[in-house]
Amino acid sequence: MCGICGIITTDSTGIEPAVRRMMHAMIHRGPDDEGYEQFPFGAGVAASAGFGFRRLAILDLSPLGHQPMVDATTGNAIAFNGEIYNFRSLRSRLEAEGHAFRSTGDTEVLLRALSAWGERALAELDGMFAVAFYHAATRRVLLARDPLGIKPLYLAQTPGRVVFASEVRAVLASGLVSDELDPAGIASFLAYGAPQDPLTVHRAVRALPAGSHAWIDAETLVAARTRPHRYWQFPRIAPPGQGADEVVARIAAELDDSVRRQCIADVPLAVFLSGGIDSAVMAALARPAAGPVRTFAVGYDVPGSPDETAAAADTARALGTQHFQTIVDDDWVMLQLFQWFKAADRPSIDGLNTYIISGAIRDRDITVALSGLGADELFGGYDSFRRVPKLRRWLAAIAWLPAAWRRAAVRRLLWRLPTVKRAKLADLLGADADAITMTVSLRRLMDDDTLRGLGFDARTLGLTPQFLPAQACAAFDMKTGDDFAAVSRAELALYMGNTLLRDSDVNSMAHSLELRVPFLGQRVVDFVAGLPQGSRSPPNSLPKHLLRRALADRLPAPVFNRSKTGFTLPFAAWMAGPLRDQCVAAIDSLAACPLFETRSIRDRWTALMARPDQVHWSRPLSLVVLGNYLAAARGRGSG
Repeated sequence: MCGICGIITTDSTGIEPAVRRMMHAMIHRGPDDEGYEQFPFGAGVAASAGFGFRRLAILDLSPLGHQPMVDATTGNAIAFNGEIYNFRSLRSRLEAEGHAFRSTGDTEVLLRALSAWGERALAELDGMFAVAFYHAATRRVLLARDPLGIKPLYLAQTPGRVVFASEVRAVLASGLVSDELDPAGIASFLAYGAPQDPLTVHRAVRALPAGSHAWIDAETLVAARTRPHRYWQFPRIAPPGQGADEVVARIAAELDDSVRRQCIADVPLAVFLSGGIDSAVMAALARPAAGPVRTFAVGYDVPGSPDETAAAADTARALGTQHFQTIVDDDWVMLQLFQWFKAADRPSIDGLNTYIISGAIRDRDITVALSGLGADELFGGYDSFRRVPKLRRWLAAIAWLPAAWRRAAVRRLLWRLPTVKRAKLADLLGADADAITMTVSLRRLMDDDTLRGLGFDARTLGLTPQFLPAQACAAFDMKTGDDFAAVSRAELALYMGNTLLRDSDVNSMAHSLELRVPFLGQRVVDFVAGLPQGSRSPPNSLPKHLLRRALADRLPAPVFNRSKTGFTLPFAAWMAGPLRDQCVAAIDSLAACPLFETRSIRDRWTALMARPDQVHWSRPLSLVVLGNYLAAARGRGSG
């Protein structure tokens, strides 16, 4: 895992200093090495493509893993962030076709695969990746991102220039991209606690959509009309063609294989371990693949606060892992909180937990960690898998009423509910909502009325009624006819893709730690996501039914029966107490932003803090996070 960046331009004057500024902004992503290469682009004499790279050495630690990597025979080149887990099988195929290799890692395999098979190679990959590939014969550049968007890639395009990087801050560090704020991106952040791809909070910077690639040639460069093309979609839902026992056996085998592949590393590896099922599965499957397994847990030292360290230690003892735990208190977390704010590549309310545990792991000189991320989304661990079908039944019973009447009825009849919950339910039952839209609505932080009060209207911003960009759901069919699959796909592509994966990447890489997610191995996703509801969630089954069955013989029974509590930090108490002055300063920064009316943002903050029993801490935290981001951006010369 590393950081890539580059500039493709019709005027190469000053291109190398600009790319090197971008590289410098991402030292934390690759402290082990750096590289820069420049190539002729298109037909123009002055046109160039400059690639920059920061390396975190994981495979082939020798200089043969240096990037950008250039093929001396073809002139093709690559800058690549991530890991290709099936690189050994791809290497064997390429060797059978006559290709010879100098290195032992995955970068050269990917370079040769793209050279030999073109963009078709992307569909052959099992991995997490963002890649820039230079094709010397045609003087074009291919940019691509893995199917679920585990690795980020951001672009800024103006006529005659494309700037790309693994982080938003690196794009802006080029000095060639406007840092003007984007009301649509900020609205999507306020609605969900994270900007929704392809939006960022900067108007000029966009994410390349997950599962997409884009060729940049002379024509698209001059016209500034790069159009990403999807090379991956969620699979068609169909009966598995196998009995229930065969499906369970296949899932166990695919998970075994995914973990085995993702344990390949030439540096030390560990496993995140909480008290729940998902991380325990990772630790259990890693034992035969990685030998002695080191597991890490973090707990919060406050009486009465939920804590999973005891449960994690029990799991570690049962599995025989070498276990480490870090217990944190208020003072220590406060220090970490301010570092977390500084590490943010974009505003998000999620990720402090990942930041803390990643730092604890890196302090032990470990460079790679496995996470259980993805199991809830694939196997049905969230409450949304139960709530959405229930809400759809409620909506069906009142669908004959006009939408405005439905909203009014919810607000009038359910007046005892907290204001925020009542507003969310009114929005849910006031829409002609399919399962995906309902799933998205359940993830909302701020309702329509609140966002309008802050000056954001979805229609005028070009967003959907749910404050999403129009292309947000491009990877899946909105009307699957299968509620379980619909919820799963929305959680995978939107909540996981825009919040959990982005924050896992940013907060682990802030400590130069590579975080791998074996539940999102490509073969696992393609098989499980194509199963019908009857297989994934039979009547009266427990949450994560298939995962429980597939791993029943790998884990002690108490692990499956243990309720998950989570590592929960008391943000509400902090914002009202020791962090109050810092929070007020963040609100002042937000009020100074011209996109907000000063009074509206101060009134919203006052209202949120006045009724802590009525408001989840994530809503006021979203304002604090955004204010801190804007203040930090101004400090870096942005915003």
